[in-house]
Amino acid sequence: MKLISSPAKAWEEISMEKDSQKVFITFVYPMIGLCGLSVFIGSLLTNGWGGPESFQVAMTSCCAVAVALFGGYFLAAYAINEMGTRMFGMSANLSLAQQFAGYALVVPFLLQIVTGLLPDFRIIAWLLQFYIVYVVWEGAPIMMRVGEKQRLKYTLLLSVLLILCPAVIQFVFNKLTAILN
Repeated sequence: MKLISSPAKAWEEISMEKDSQKVFITFVYPMIGLCGLSVFIGSLLTNGWGGPESFQVAMTSCCAVAVALFGGYFLAAYAINEMGTRMFGMSANLSLAQQFAGYALVVPFLLQIVTGLLPDFRIIAWLLQFYIVYVVWEGAPIMMRVGEKQRLKYTLLLSVLLILCPAVIQFVFNKLTAILN
């Protein structure tokens, strides 16, 4: 919650963590699980509980979100690491990129939980997802040691990656599910 309410303070605390791999177990995986669960419950509430089709639709939606967030997280972290080394002259540090991406995805995680349970808020969630720009803006100099001259460009590129990677994977997953179904 601190990443949403006061990102600068939260990034300071996160930068003190000794184990950058802790983000997986303590944050990313539980958030992906909550997102999947909320989509599953929301789908059952929307489509009803009767028949195996409603359960199948709920499971497919749940899997699409889980695969998209899981794959999108790792794809974004890899892209952040590569972009940092090639475009911004940073040293390669995949575990730091994974830590940064994991915590920066707090906005999409929370929005996915809300829209999973309340799908009517999807339009508002599309607008609120751009709050990730502020979260990344505050974390870039603290975690990634980005200079002031490169901060805006870095923030915008990272925000686009963090928003688009899960969205593209979910789009592809949904299309493949429809084709293979």
